[in-house]
Amino acid sequence: MAATLCVKFLLKPGCLPLTQTVRHGSKAVTRHRRPMHILKQKLLAVTKYIPPPRGPPPGAYPSQVKRVQEDSPLMLLMKRDLKKVFEDYKMIAVVQNNACNSEDMLMLKHRLYKHDIAVKLFPNQVTRSFLRDSVYCNMAPLFIGPTLLFVSKEPKVKEMLKTLRASPQMTLLGASIDNTLLSAQGW
Repeated sequence: MAATLCVKFLLKPGCLPLTQTVRHGSKAVTRHRRPMHILKQKLLAVTKYIPPPRGPPPGAYPSQVKRVQEDSPLMLLMKRDLKKVFEDYKMIAVVQNNACNSEDMLMLKHRLYKHDIAVKLFPNQVTRSFLRDSVYCNMAPLFIGPTLLFVSKEPKVKEMLKTLRASPQMTLLGASIDNTLLSAQGW
């Protein structure tokens, strides 16, 4: 009779049984971590922050005072020659040398020599250090890359420009003629 009561009781719609079964059989093991994916391990290894090495503690070495760079005797000699060039010559033109071979350079020097124009070559470091302290300090930006000086005791601009047109490897950057600075566009 009890069985029939339960069956009738369970068959009623909307009623829940008094006892329910809950599964407790399997539980995930949470005592160890899952292994990380190999690509994520590689990414973390590559992007890991590596701090820079620590320097010596303060006071371990004596303080470094900025030393004034002294010019070498050769540099002093070249500065002296450059000063003499700027004092003696009235026309000083700055020309950029764009991969001119030695044969073309020899021909250019010969053509300029016919008009009493000499070609002088000074290192840019010497020229910039000389111009920094001189009246011609505005010419300093012209001395970037391979540059030459065309110098003449008398201003012979027409002959120089005519000769420069014949050699496309040379580009006129600027000049000082009778203590007047001129750009390449000012001709």
